Amino acid sequence: MALLEVLHYPDPRLRRRAKPVAAVDATVRRLIDDMFETMYAAPGVGLAAVQVGVDRRVVVVDVSEDKSAPLALVNPEILEREGEEEMQEGCLSVPGVYEPVRRAERIRYRALDRDGAPIEGAAEGLLAVCIQHECDHLEGRLFVDYLSELKRQRIRKRLEKQRRLGTEAPRPGRREGTLI
Repeated sequence: MALLEVLHYPDPRLRRRAKPVAAVDATVRRLIDDMFETMYAAPGVGLAAVQVGVDRRVVVVDVSEDKSAPLALVNPEILEREGEEEMQEGCLSVPGVYEPVRRAERIRYRALDRDGAPIEGAAEGLLAVCIQHECDHLEGRLFVDYLSELKRQRIRKRLEKQRRLGTEAPRPGRREGTLI
């Protein structure tokens, strides 16, 4: 396995719509394994392939405290959304930024698993938010798109300044600020 480089906002590659995976093969499984390793090392609870520069519809999530519930979703689709909740979100591609975002409280989803078998599931709370957040990445959307234009401009300028100065935002612990 290998740690992958996570792209940072405003990298234009984060705005690309990911292409469907034609077949889950050894290459896709290796990507999934590398994405889990990268996500856990960050530390985060979700990662989309586009965030590591791979233009494919692959997502990994694990919202457990002890890394015991890894979920790989290939070609995920959200089938239903119910309710609404607001949750503080962060993103591995937007380091050091945490803002409240409104999303569906419960979802039903469909995808292929790590072995290419079809799966359907339901999620609520943090898992539902995480899956929605990662599926947004596959469409070229970031959580900052849910914020006001003024907030987006401030975030962009702050991250560009950090990059110029060679400084990085501090990385929180896994639960201090959830990086999706």
